[in-house]
Amino acid sequence: MSSLPLSDRRALVCGASQGIGRAIAHDLAARGAGVTILARSASGLEDVLQSLPDTGTRHNALSIDLTDHEALDAALGDLRSSVGHHDILINNSGGPKPGPLHQADPNDLVPAFNQHIVASQKLLQAFLGEMQQQKFGRVVNIISTSVKQPIPGLGISNTIRGAMANWAKTLANELGPFGITVNNVLPGATKTGRLASIIENRAKAQNKSEQEVEQAWRETIPLRRFAEPEEIAAAVGFLVSPDGSYITGINLPVDGGRTSSL
Repeated sequence: MSSLPLSDRRALVCGASQGIGRAIAHDLAARGAGVTILARSASGLEDVLQSLPDTGTRHNALSIDLTDHEALDAALGDLRSSVGHHDILINNSGGPKPGPLHQADPNDLVPAFNQHIVASQKLLQAFLGEMQQQKFGRVVNIISTSVKQPIPGLGISNTIRGAMANWAKTLANELGPFGITVNNVLPGATKTGRLASIIENRAKAQNKSEQEVEQAWRETIPLRRFAEPEEIAAAVGFLVSPDGSYITGINLPVDGGRTSSL
């Protein structure tokens, strides 16, 4: 029998074709879990699938758009039939488009809510029955430090991320008696394609070089650097491991100390 801490567990990792999601998939696989990776990009998923560490468990991929709820329901049904129960759920999805909240089209709130709250509810309920029966489950949401300190210019994201945090806290209270923990990881600025895109856009808007924008951003972080995706993944790995079994209902910033609130 494997001595790896998650060798008897199976995880579903959303947004796993790149960035933080990819790093989480690798971390959980290295800890022994069988991993189902989910994202829209079939080609991106295949690349990740081939790169996951072989610890004797079977990994698989699911190409789906989380906003297509009918397709998601069908895919989850097929997944349960072909692969079976999942003990660990990692909700990780791209953020809504930027801009001030007071200027946002009300209709833009609907797809953001569907992509984050509704999709996460569907994913949870697909595997909740077995989690309750076996008295074990781990749910981790990758959201944002904006749930502690709203980020200027990300009005819809601040709104939806806050709703996601309260979704998680409510579930932590409801599901604790079943041995199911629900937590949020709040990444700070992390070296991903999204961060590079944000820096590029800010540089253009401020008529500065990307190097100047990046350096100014680093100066707002006590550790004076951006996170590696693997550092976010390590926090997730801890929360779903046996060592994190008494932690639930929290918002864990992994941001180099940038968030000014406790």
